[in-house]
Amino acid sequence: MKNLNIWNQTLIVLFFFSTTIVFAQSNKFKVTLDAGHGDHDFGAVYNGHIEKNINLGITLKVGKILERNSSIDVVYTRKTDVFIDLIERANIANRADANIFVSIHCNANKNTAADGTETYVMGMSKNASNLEAAKRENSVVTLEKDYKQKYQGFDPNKPETMLGMTIMQEEFIENSIALAGKIQDRFVQDLGKKSRGGGVKQAPYMVLHKAYMPRVLIENGFISNPVEGAKLDSEEGQQEIAEAIAQAILSYKKDFFDGGDVNESPVEKPSQRIDTKSNETQVPKRSDSVVKKKEDKADEPKHEKGLVFKVQISASPNKVELTPDNFKGLKNISCNPSSSLNIYMYGNTSNYDEAKKLLKEAVAKGYDSAFIIALKDGKRVDLKEALKK
Repeated sequence: MKNLNIWNQTLIVLFFFSTTIVFAQSNKFKVTLDAGHGDHDFGAVYNGHIEKNINLGITLKVGKILERNSSIDVVYTRKTDVFIDLIERANIANRADANIFVSIHCNANKNTAADGTETYVMGMSKNASNLEAAKRENSVVTLEKDYKQKYQGFDPNKPETMLGMTIMQEEFIENSIALAGKIQDRFVQDLGKKSRGGGVKQAPYMVLHKAYMPRVLIENGFISNPVEGAKLDSEEGQQEIAEAIAQAILSYKKDFFDGGDVNESPVEKPSQRIDTKSNETQVPKRSDSVVKKKEDKADEPKHEKGLVFKVQISASPNKVELTPDNFKGLKNISCNPSSSLNIYMYGNTSNYDEAKKLLKEAVAKGYDSAFIIALKDGKRVDLKEALKK
């Protein structure tokens, strides 16, 4: 009997020990890092600088910094010079149930004077430079076996063939923009890098399309530029970039996973998240003539009772006057602040069919990445669950 009691006590201790481990693991922030290209897919090559090697070097350095934090789990799509299908890169993140997905790349241009960084989130864009960047990265699928069957007829030269791409976009776009904005801020403020276009961009990247979480693709600089290329291919340059990316991820983790710390000063907010010149999802311009008191009152969210549908047209850290002039002539605009972002929405209806008409109106005005959201008593709820009810 004494031995039985000891055995029971041991089982109880083991149970609580294992439960504690599982609980601790479930509370870890999971980051999937993706080093673009690999093996026979060299990426861009200029002046002896090979993109696949630079991407891997930066990625491993970012991971090493993040792994110092015991509350973070880092997952890599590759840690060596191997070729990974685009869809598999995203699936690695999906299987890990990652909190964020960060794909790391370098840029290139026939104009060797081109320099600076770009950070992309998933979305449609008619901007030529954004589409060319997406086509270049998406062309990797042609190196995969049976890519036409695997990607259901997707043509890397025609981004519009990426069917159903907005299904996951509507759930993660706000957090993706926030993460991308933090990365761009670090590049500009810490490294003095040029932010091309002035902010975060949207483009139809296949590797982002298939990842079901907040996700960004970073173009760390131009290896075609002699000066910037040499910096990117150096240990010092890669370490500086890695530090900037890692600090941005830690800041995002604090704001969106940890819930922030009220005793700390708030993280600085970027002056612009979306590139208003080169991106089809535009942020309305702020009117200097708007007094703060009026602005605050106008942006105060309306908490309608019951279930309503609205069309989200943009997300920005800037508060703007809710007038048609700022929203391409659209009326009935509302704003709902969410963490560091202001969510701008068009329309208000309890009828989903009516919401679809509102969506068409928003798209016709140029908001190509707009999508329908559901709110219950003023709080965002899952659209699919709302439709079931």
